[in-house]
Amino acid sequence: MSRQRYTEEFKIEAVKQVTERGHPVAEVAAWLGVSGHSLYQWIKRYAKPTEQR
Repeated sequence: MSRQRYTEEFKIEAVKQVTERGHPVAEVAAWLGVSGHSLYQWIKRYAKPTEQR
C-alpha cells in the first residue's frame, strides 16, 4: 500500500486556493481529496517565496 504522491505544481495550486482566493483549508482539502494536515504542510512550505524555500 503506497501513499499518493502529488506534483509540486498540484501542491502550489492547492496552496493558492487558500492563500490567494481565500477558500477554507477544509473545503479545498475536501475538493482535492487530500487531508487537511497535508494541505497545512504545503501552505507552510509553498506560501513562502521560491528563494526562501
